[in-house]
Amino acid sequence: MKRPEPVQVIKQRRDAALASLVGGVPYIGFLGMQFDRRGDELTAVLPYDDKLIGNPMLPALHGGVTAAFLETTAIVALSWATLWEDIEGAQAADFQIDARSAPRLPKTIDLTVDYLRTGLPRDAYARARINRSGRRYASVHVEAWQDNRARLFAQATGHFLMPTRDG
Repeated sequence: MKRPEPVQVIKQRRDAALASLVGGVPYIGFLGMQFDRRGDELTAVLPYDDKLIGNPMLPALHGGVTAAFLETTAIVALSWATLWEDIEGAQAADFQIDARSAPRLPKTIDLTVDYLRTGLPRDAYARARINRSGRRYASVHVEAWQDNRARLFAQATGHFLMPTRDG
């Protein structure tokens, strides 16, 4: 019987796959977004930065930054869910992705953003829930909060065209 892989090896493989996925999108780096991974669950983190402020008189996060944060969270969550099967599959020990082998990302069909309250000048967090994911189409709901998860400052529902698995 084959021995299970050590936990550290599995964590390193998951973290490397997520870093490759996120590192392949320059805009994620520009925004300063990070992803906190716990098993297969991702929480997007948008650390506060002065450049993210749209109205310095309030001050408030720019609406475009908020929408980009929600959309990017949805796209990374969809890609992560797709990658998860490969990362955890039978050939998991051989699984690697780099800039050249990173999967193509889903394309946004539409995204509806609800701005529920002012995004304050502090860190923001978001989680995506995949409502439906098929071979060609996916529907995702994303919620964003700052200090209290029960007090959302924005949410979005989006529909995405999924890339084909063979390229």
